[in-house]
Amino acid sequence: MRGILLKLVAPAALTLCAASLSAQSADSLIAKYIQASGGLARMQALQTLRRTGKFTGGGGFEAVVVQENKRPNSVREEFSIQGMTGLNAYDGKSGWKIEPWQGKRDPESLGEEEMHGILDDADFDGPLVNYQAKGNKVEYQGIEQIEGSDAYKLKVTRPNGDVSFYYLDTEYYVPIRIDTRRMIRGAPQEFETSLGDYKQVNGVYLPFSSESGPKGSSSSDRSKITYDKIEANVPLDDQRFVRPGARP
Repeated sequence: MRGILLKLVAPAALTLCAASLSAQSADSLIAKYIQASGGLARMQALQTLRRTGKFTGGGGFEAVVVQENKRPNSVREEFSIQGMTGLNAYDGKSGWKIEPWQGKRDPESLGEEEMHGILDDADFDGPLVNYQAKGNKVEYQGIEQIEGSDAYKLKVTRPNGDVSFYYLDTEYYVPIRIDTRRMIRGAPQEFETSLGDYKQVNGVYLPFSSESGPKGSSSSDRSKITYDKIEANVPLDDQRFVRPGARP
């Protein structure tokens, strides 16, 4: 009987133990990431951010980009090229866009794929900070090589089903790459983003450069954003994020 019970209990115990170790490792790494970034108090002291920089797309064309974030989850992204400025925005409830290069001057609702992306951008502190309160699940998945360097791998599953893999530098504990998987109109899509050039903004380390594209794409096919300025706690009226004609 004892042997039978051990056989029945052991797999469950091992599963619970592995889950506990995974959670413990994930929480430990997230704590180190927060501390390395400047600490939770400094991160939460940031109420708004305005990022200004340059976008470089495939083929080398360039545009000026401005991204504004406001707690808890509002974001506005402007993209200016050839005298025209388009934008995507999310006010915490709904997302909208204006695309003048398509001959459209009136705001329209964001599509399914665009909504997935802007919800990521609207998360002020990112999905790792206070992940449980956001309904995210985080699992530690060991160490992997990223561009020749070791990185801690964290799997993040969001309530909408999106899955991201965050790779944290083993020395500085900041994300150096993010791989994302989404289901868009029933079809899987995979993207990867490399982050770098971390600098302090009001005591918090933030990436000033990123490079994104479909998973496995070459560097020449990826879009790059380089910020020359990130400002903290600038005044941002709630109305900037609200679709024109709608109430805040």
